[in-house]
Amino acid sequence: MNVYTILSPQEVAVDLAKRVRQRRLGRNLTQAGLAARSGVSFGTLKKFELSGSISLVSFIRLLVALDEEAGLERLLDPNVQDATLDQLVSKPKLRERGRLT
Repeated sequence: MNVYTILSPQEVAVDLAKRVRQRRLGRNLTQAGLAARSGVSFGTLKKFELSGSISLVSFIRLLVALDEEAGLERLLDPNVQDATLDQLVSKPKLRERGRLT
């Protein structure tokens, strides 16, 4: 999970573009294929994947075409409690590797 509070808006946009590209490739879609499925122009998709620049409506169209729109539901959900940066930092770190015994 990324902590977007320490990234610039441009860095967040580029990270989101990278995630969309990974989802597109994971579904074995070309840029042209995703553009056709979503109704977003090929040029807009290409620019988005390179720079992170896209309109909100086009971004939503891409997510719907990739079956990823469920993530939008949590975005500003009033029932989801936000964590402060201190709470995120103080969480115990999960082990990512095992120990040799």
